Amino acid sequence: MRGARKRLCSALIVAYGLFSLYAAYTVFLRPRRTAAPRPPHRDRRGPRDHVAVGNEEWNPWEGEEKSELLASQQRYEANLKMIKNARSHLEQTSLRVQIWGKAAIGLYLWQHIFGGHLQPDDVSAQWREGSQKAGKTYFSFITGPSVVPGYFSVEAENVVLVLNGREKAKITYATQWLHYAQTLIQTHKIQHVAVVLLGNEQCSNEWIQPYLKRHGGFVNLLFVTYDYVLVNEEDIFQWPLGVATYRNFPVVEPSWSMLHDPRSHLCNFLGTVYKNSSRETLMEILKQDGLDKLCWIAAREQWQPQETNESFKNYQDALLQSDLTLCPVGINTECYRIYEACSYGSLPVIEDVMTPGDCGNSSMYHSAPLQLLKTMGAPFIFIKNWKELPAVLEKEKKMSLQEKIQRRKKLMEWYQNFKAWMRQKFINTLENSFLPSDKG
Repeated sequence: MRGARKRLCSALIVAYGLFSLYAAYTVFLRPRRTAAPRPPHRDRRGPRDHVAVGNEEWNPWEGEEKSELLASQQRYEANLKMIKNARSHLEQTSLRVQIWGKAAIGLYLWQHIFGGHLQPDDVSAQWREGSQKAGKTYFSFITGPSVVPGYFSVEAENVVLVLNGREKAKITYATQWLHYAQTLIQTHKIQHVAVVLLGNEQCSNEWIQPYLKRHGGFVNLLFVTYDYVLVNEEDIFQWPLGVATYRNFPVVEPSWSMLHDPRSHLCNFLGTVYKNSSRETLMEILKQDGLDKLCWIAAREQWQPQETNESFKNYQDALLQSDLTLCPVGINTECYRIYEACSYGSLPVIEDVMTPGDCGNSSMYHSAPLQLLKTMGAPFIFIKNWKELPAVLEKEKKMSLQEKIQRRKKLMEWYQNFKAWMRQKFINTLENSFLPSDKG
């Protein structure tokens, strides 16, 4: 009897052990079949703890697994999207450049050549800024009296510094900015620096040379106005003087009337007549045979840096109402008047002579003066002496309105293309210099 009980107990223990093993196998190790979709359960008492329908098996961890699977899938898709966005961003924008506009020529770069906008619109604001993407580069631009070294955020590793180097006082101010940029280079706050320089009208720009990398400095690129003899198209490039943005000359949008309407004057000249200059010769020739009656002439004996509202409006009206704009030389052959006339479709008549100083042919250009404009095929009238003007005006009288319309279109299209070309050249030059080379 006692032996039978022992055998029964042993059998029960073995059976319990086998059942436990089977249960463990069922729960933990047995492959799970995907449950068939269930119709939505409408029991308002809420979800039950467990339900067995037909041959479906209840999995106590099924809800957690589905939640984790869903969360994992969402994380994967979010990471994939982030990677795609980052890759797209790198492909589209490889360079960030901040432009510090500390000379009025910076406004010509940003508003006229880049077509950029500034906020606020008020030209007298202490701080103005704008941004745009161009090529592979994201550009930001800041300007105004409040932009001073050390008191603004440096938001890019690549900087374009726009400076005025026309006279001694301006050069002193410009060097302060260069020293600030040099400190940022030395402390690894920025990596590359380019300079857009309003150069001296006699091309006396030797003060900038020690700052160039080729002379042991830190400035990678220099864009400089006038016919600077050191222009080499490698690290020194000629830059257009542009319009007088310091007088708030606007961005002019071409209109139908600007192109097609008859103009009341053959030519115009509003400016200063210096003693013993070719401008005196010009005025004498205009007075011969009453030519000055055919043109809008307003001469003054002393240069005025700022215009009144009235004088500025008169100047714009003169450009708009004249077929030709006379451009005698000043301290330099290149002047704001050339670009301002193009803005209004008034063909520049340029005194094509070299002025005293250090300007001239460079290693890349051999058509000084105005070598950049000539290289770009500017459709201007170039004369060597104002004695040629009467013949020019006589020919002008015989031109039909349709011929003048076609000439205006050609001039204004050329000017738009010129600005677009300068913009693209500027961007390409920065990207070629600042972006890492793919060469191994």
